[in-house]
Amino acid sequence: MSSASSGTGVSTVIDNIATLVTNDPSLGDGSRLGLVRDAAVVIEGDRVVWTGDSRKAPATDNRVDAGGRAVIPGFVDSHSHLVFAGDRTEEFNARMSGRAYSAGGIRTTVAATRAADDAELEANLTRHLAEALRQGTTTFETKSGYGLTVADESRALRIAARHTDEVTYLGAHIVSPDYAGDPAAYVELVTGEMLDACAPHARWIDVFCEKGAFDGDQARAILTAGRARGLHPRIHANQLSHGPGVQLAVELDAASADHCTHLTDADVDALANGATVATLLPGAEFSTRAQWPDARRLLDAGVTVALSTDCNPGSSYTSSVPFCIALAVRDMGMTPDEALWSATAGGAAALRRTDVGRLAPGARADLAVLDAPSHVHLAYRPGVPLVSQVWRRGVREV
Repeated sequence: MSSASSGTGVSTVIDNIATLVTNDPSLGDGSRLGLVRDAAVVIEGDRVVWTGDSRKAPATDNRVDAGGRAVIPGFVDSHSHLVFAGDRTEEFNARMSGRAYSAGGIRTTVAATRAADDAELEANLTRHLAEALRQGTTTFETKSGYGLTVADESRALRIAARHTDEVTYLGAHIVSPDYAGDPAAYVELVTGEMLDACAPHARWIDVFCEKGAFDGDQARAILTAGRARGLHPRIHANQLSHGPGVQLAVELDAASADHCTHLTDADVDALANGATVATLLPGAEFSTRAQWPDARRLLDAGVTVALSTDCNPGSSYTSSVPFCIALAVRDMGMTPDEALWSATAGGAAALRRTDVGRLAPGARADLAVLDAPSHVHLAYRPGVPLVSQVWRRGVREV
């Protein structure tokens, strides 16, 4: 295009960018991050329409000076559990004092969530979303899973759907306490009446395939039933132990297998040869003192890796993608470039999205301006609030 204002929307150039991460190898330095130095990005309406050398930027209606800061795509947080009530401070304190983590603590949040009204659940959700936005998250997925009744699961999804298109039905988080003596009956509920009530409000279906939750056969039945209703699978897989989750994810063409901590060589090979993204959630390992996922092993095998927060009240109560990037670099063998890509383009891949997670012409104008000259500072300066501006759909929101 010869002019950024040739379309119908108001155009804005953000220039004087020290380093621009586009995640498009055809742009900039040719790396996976598509780095452009001394850059500008032009927004028209809710889309990026131009990126390149700041001196060559086309004329626009408005100009924003980035002041020599870095600009990155908005983070794509592809795994969170934000419709809940209460907290699990006592459980965390006990765990940090030596008690091991298990799936059973979810029941505490189930009780609190069932007791909360819709307004309380939505207020808690929006509070966490605002917190995440301030830290650069512009796209997020969130799940049900703390109601475990037909009414509570469907209301969780209705509430979530008012705030994101990436809504996941997780009736199969754990076996409901109401069915503790009859897991088969609960699976029947999850794949029957509960699915009927929840499917209209969700895009995805998920299952916690783990000891203490659902085994491989149960997970297959749940995901297959959801797929028959138009919901695409994703799986909590291989978090606490070796298990069938990753292999099942690849077999069913799940968009992502999430956690991926305990993997065999066959699991890694399956991920490398399939379309399923391995979503790593370092906040969970940090908060449970568990074994770190081996991101280096996955990346070296050619697996597509995403990084996400797993924000939830029990095992990863953080909404900060920058914190997770720092953990991934420090403790999971990722480079700063790999971690940033995984938290942006990788998250988009885990949601099977091409419109977010990058800053190239045609992409949604979701970006964060860092109070630093390079994205490497996200890992280099852990815990420092570096996000100074956040733009979503072409509008500055922070």
